[in-house]
Amino acid sequence: MLKNNGKKTAISVASTACLCLLLLLVAVQHHRVQVDDSETGGEERSLLQDAAREDAGGAQVKKGFSAYFTKLTRGRREAEKPARSSSASAAEPPPAEDISADDIFIAVKTTKKFHQSRLNLLLDTWISRNVQQTYIFTDGEDEELKKKIGNHAINTNCSAAHSRQALSCKMAVEYDKFIESGKKWFCHVDDDNYVNVRTLVKHLSQYPHTQDMYIGKPSLDRPIEATERLGDNKMKPVNFWFATGGAGFCVSRGLALKMSPWASGGHFMNTAEKIRLPDDCTIGYIIESVLGVPLTRSNLFHSHLENLQQVSRSEIHKQITLSYGMFENKSNIINLKGAFPVEEDPSRFKSVHCLLYPDTPWCPPQVAF
Repeated sequence: MLKNNGKKTAISVASTACLCLLLLLVAVQHHRVQVDDSETGGEERSLLQDAAREDAGGAQVKKGFSAYFTKLTRGRREAEKPARSSSASAAEPPPAEDISADDIFIAVKTTKKFHQSRLNLLLDTWISRNVQQTYIFTDGEDEELKKKIGNHAINTNCSAAHSRQALSCKMAVEYDKFIESGKKWFCHVDDDNYVNVRTLVKHLSQYPHTQDMYIGKPSLDRPIEATERLGDNKMKPVNFWFATGGAGFCVSRGLALKMSPWASGGHFMNTAEKIRLPDDCTIGYIIESVLGVPLTRSNLFHSHLENLQQVSRSEIHKQITLSYGMFENKSNIINLKGAFPVEEDPSRFKSVHCLLYPDTPWCPPQVAF
């Protein structure tokens, strides 16, 4: 009996000692946590406190952790939002250079006999919004034209004939005037082109103007073949791509400066005679054949040499140039049921302009893009 009581007493004492030891270990561990927390600045505790303040029952640790993880989840969602928006805009690359219309020298080639029938239409439409960027190169004096655009009307004193010599003569003047201007981009168009300058600026901003850039659309499905005259009755065949002037093309200043030995002053005329081809072909020859810079093709330029009916109404605002004329013995115009009937607007340029700029005073008020 005494043995049994002794055993029970020993077990009771041992249990009590173990319990005391366990409580002692818990107290020490709790003290260490408090010390560590104070030494590290209590970063996590601060987050918990913030979360607790947002939570009505912030005194309870469980609720504190709930608020903490809620806060982390919200933060993660906020962080994901800009990532999604940036990926959505990734389809359109950021501009390589921030430019404006003032950085572009737009040269319009014309002849005096078309001042009334062609040029006035351009002055009423796209040029009216881009007078400071546009220079008209013609072959005769026109006081009325000077009243409208001042010294941006340039008489080249070239022949009015539609010959390769006359065309090259005007291009030579265009090139020299561009170099004098100090602008970043040289863009040439004809007097039967509508230029969407907003889209042009956006397109050119993809390329640094200091790089070698020659942008346009060929009118041929293969490189043009020519004969280069070397002197002493020696010749050599050359072939190269060129952007047709009828659709318009652009050359960066960096590349234009490299063209100087073959294009500045009277050199352009001499170069054109070496291959005996018109102005736009000579530009292509200098850039592609002599300097070895390839043409960067863009389907956003359009001439009367292509079927303009294929340009849809919904895509008009994306195009850089449009044109009109005859194609396969038929009227070749944009298929647009716009602000004006074809009888009043045979080129469709007025209707295109009202589509792009419905705030134009002479556009019918119901037209909106």
